[in-house]
Amino acid sequence: MLKLMTPGPTRVRENVRMARSLETTNPDLDLEFYEYYRETCELISDLLNTKNPAYILSGEGILGLEAACASLTEPGDRVLVIDNGVFGRGFADFVRIYGGEPVLYTTDYQEIIDAAALKEFLERDHDFKYATVVHCDTPSGRLNPVQDICPLLKSYGILTVVDAVASMFGEPVRVDDWQIDIVCGGSQKALSAPVGLTFVTVSEAAMKAMKERKTPIASFYANLTIFEHYYRDKWFPYTMPISDIYGLRRALENVKEEPQIYERHKQVAEYVRNALQAAGYQLYGNGYSNTVTAMVVPEGKDAKAILNGVAEEAGIMLAGSFDVFAGKLIRIGHMGENANMEDAKLTVEALLKVLSK
Repeated sequence: MLKLMTPGPTRVRENVRMARSLETTNPDLDLEFYEYYRETCELISDLLNTKNPAYILSGEGILGLEAACASLTEPGDRVLVIDNGVFGRGFADFVRIYGGEPVLYTTDYQEIIDAAALKEFLERDHDFKYATVVHCDTPSGRLNPVQDICPLLKSYGILTVVDAVASMFGEPVRVDDWQIDIVCGGSQKALSAPVGLTFVTVSEAAMKAMKERKTPIASFYANLTIFEHYYRDKWFPYTMPISDIYGLRRALENVKEEPQIYERHKQVAEYVRNALQAAGYQLYGNGYSNTVTAMVVPEGKDAKAILNGVAEEAGIMLAGSFDVFAGKLIRIGHMGENANMEDAKLTVEALLKVLSK
């Protein structure tokens, strides 16, 4: 089996795998599981520095993004889609699906969002129900300054939705300080749990907007309000994937037990970036995330051949990119269990060896 060094899914620690193998109960009927789920959600909120409640949903990270849009968007709502990457632009599709009008604020994909320039735009037009922004745009490795963007949006009365799937637990996320109304995460990135779960935290303002809608939410599975009273009523809207949640809880505890987790990610990311640049290769754009590095494929080289070469010669799986970046970038995922210096060095050495050929 190839060693995963992709920007999600990531490798899963043995104690997480073992947690998922435990005997299970009936999560719909066992009152102790309601306590376990609530405590797990509280741990998520604590690690994300928020008093807002968290909810765990059965579905890959995209479900959280769609659920935020489905729950907030009413037909005709203007929604600001902050677009400096493939996933940033992708929010527009969710807005359209639920009848909203996405207004794209598009900037150079090589650049992080400039809060000062965004402010100039908002001074001209700020009639938006909510805005979406991606913290780490995984296809390109951009890390946007959400800590500046969201308070700016809130100053204009705009609700904030943040995709932190690829940054969360590899980069600090301070939900309350940064005034994030809904933040979305996923199990398979820096948290290093198996694919299959997404989780969100929801502010009072966001929940109020959902409950005061004039039209019903056009989804059941992607409706965040159905979780609001799960603990009071001891009722889940659908059967919880209990084994996945056991694994998620153990992965969250792994994060809590490592006070230097962000420093670890920073050190490994800096090593990878510095080593590639020292060898004469170009990183894509600016504003690098400590969870993923995107290297520009040198002119005359073939991305697929490079990826296959690293896999065949070193047994390491790296990732290309897609959409507008297809064939143009090679991505190293140094997040979660992948973010260790030993594997980072092996990966860089293997990549440079293949490139030299």
